[in-house]
Amino acid sequence: MAVAGWLGAFCVAGFARGAEPSTAAVALPPDLRTRSDGEDWPTFLGPRHNSTSAERGLKVPWPADGPPIRWQHRLGVGYSMPTISRGRLFQFESFGPRAQLTCLESETGKLLWKFDYPSAYQDLYGYDAGPRTSPVVDDDRVYLFGVEGMLHCLRVSDGSVVWKLDTAAQFGVVQNFFGVGSTPLVEGELLIVPVGGSPPDDQKIAPGRLDLVTGNGSGIVAFDKHTGAVRYQLTDELASYASPVPATIGGRRWCFVFARGGLVGFEPGNGRVEFQVPWRASILESVNASNPVVVDERVFISETYGPGSALLRVRPGGCDVVWSDAERRRGKAMQTHWNTVIHHQGYLYGSSGRHTEDAELRCIALETGEVQWSEPGLSRSSLLYVDEHFICLTELGELLLLRATPDKFDVVSRITLRERQPGPPAAAVPGIGPSQLLRPPAWAAPILSHGLLYVRGKDRLVCLEAIPAARQ
Repeated sequence: MAVAGWLGAFCVAGFARGAEPSTAAVALPPDLRTRSDGEDWPTFLGPRHNSTSAERGLKVPWPADGPPIRWQHRLGVGYSMPTISRGRLFQFESFGPRAQLTCLESETGKLLWKFDYPSAYQDLYGYDAGPRTSPVVDDDRVYLFGVEGMLHCLRVSDGSVVWKLDTAAQFGVVQNFFGVGSTPLVEGELLIVPVGGSPPDDQKIAPGRLDLVTGNGSGIVAFDKHTGAVRYQLTDELASYASPVPATIGGRRWCFVFARGGLVGFEPGNGRVEFQVPWRASILESVNASNPVVVDERVFISETYGPGSALLRVRPGGCDVVWSDAERRRGKAMQTHWNTVIHHQGYLYGSSGRHTEDAELRCIALETGEVQWSEPGLSRSSLLYVDEHFICLTELGELLLLRATPDKFDVVSRITLRERQPGPPAAAVPGIGPSQLLRPPAWAAPILSHGLLYVRGKDRLVCLEAIPAARQ
């Protein structure tokens, strides 16, 4: 069977159980901002779930040493970026055997409060044992999904616990290769979480043998965001490292989850599955980690270990293949590792390649997958779109400002942030200068909120002023 037909055969309908919870009015916490322009960044990849900013006024080009540094924060262990809401920045990290949420003033870095809990996670492959997910802010609550599977709902005002549950224990989750890595989604009154639980017998399977692990119907679980009660659960999929992405298509709501085995398209209000598309490499130690990218009625998915990318056109009850990398043995259009591509005016931009040395920043045409340009030598990198430009952060800690154009790789500014005042010397890293602020691995995509750009390396979060504050 042709690949298009094989995919189409698996765009199958399904069902799930559920009920609509009631709504409740909440009192918002005080807004601590002094910068009046711009938008909050309350969840992973921002308010539109696609690493794009609607802000304008980007100062171009950058000064030789980069935009002004407003503040810095020494980080614990982990890989996640913060989220920002109403003048508060929420950073999820670990210190020894405890995971910690740190709440800072987003404009100054001043500490407001901390919350922590015990976390005994140990990585199977020797990576850091800290969080991989970003906090999610919704009105007066902030949600945490820890690398070990603990799900917390806290008060924004002081970090007090509203509710909590252990998803690993409740749903029988067999540890994934790198722990939990999918940021939950607030959708209406629901918190949608890729859980990926398994039956009791599977708890005896050796660590890392996910090829032997089966699902128990909790691939995706929707909780009442106010209480933590389960509203519905669906699919036997195991969890991946991609996060749920919502969309409105044809006047109705959709949610897309790129699970371990492939893409699941469902109706988030009631959990009815519309289709599932198998999409993963055949090798055991492979992951799906890039979020689906929704453009009108089309959904783009990508991975780096085997099949590459595909563009699907969704419809009630199924989907159709527009183009697929699986048909190409070589010359695949895009093979994203952990970064999510960005769509801009009919083109997709992202880092393609599994390894540091072979990754290329690419631009491809959305409708055909045709490569427009490809730039090697940047290592694996992540993008943020703002004001007709991309801000690119390489995993080695270099920042680039690029024009967002399919015509060519067009660099406006290129910098390595360095210490601008005396201080204790940083630990030595081969090939990295002692004064470099963003030390590898710099794997998290930059974010922008109210004119302030936030970037992180291994052990430091840096806040820069990318857009000057509006005069009051």
